[in-house]
Amino acid sequence: MTEIAAQAARAAEEIRAATAAIDPAAFEDFVAALAQARRIVCHGVGREGLMMRALAMRLYHLGLDAHVVGDMSCPPVGAGDLLVVSAGPGAFSTVMGLIGVARRDGARIACVTAEPGGAAPRASDVVLTIPAQTMASDQGAAATSFLPMGSLFEGAQYLAFEIVVLALRDRLGVAPEAMRARHTNLE
Repeated sequence: MTEIAAQAARAAEEIRAATAAIDPAAFEDFVAALAQARRIVCHGVGREGLMMRALAMRLYHLGLDAHVVGDMSCPPVGAGDLLVVSAGPGAFSTVMGLIGVARRDGARIACVTAEPGGAAPRASDVVLTIPAQTMASDQGAAATSFLPMGSLFEGAQYLAFEIVVLALRDRLGVAPEAMRARHTNLE
């Protein structure tokens, strides 16, 4: 086995294990919250933000009214809407500010995190915990992942979100062809 193959196998196993450790009931609650929302707005910072953009894109492909905070076309949130935030280490100042605004205006909050005791998950209605190392715990004795910084959490987010999309597709009865038809033709 080449060094690249060995490292790929190790990284893939860490991501698989973190994703497989997600609580099934919390996963179901997260899927249900997405399915029931009138409108979904996603937010995350850094690489977590990239994973949230990927989730929003797939939710749109499913035919859901999905947006990303900061995009010029992002509508306001209110009653019946769901703000989905990523806070791997438990809180970010921007995430906490957005939770406050969304809550004030009547939206529900879903948080994806590695630290369920953090401020953001505690302020949320639905919490999806992905038990994976984040950048907040990647140094010294706390560091357990082969992957650098928060890569384990972010990689597990990507995989978990793809499984969320499959569950939503089945729950909502969306055909793969319908998802493909919503993909942009402007690439």
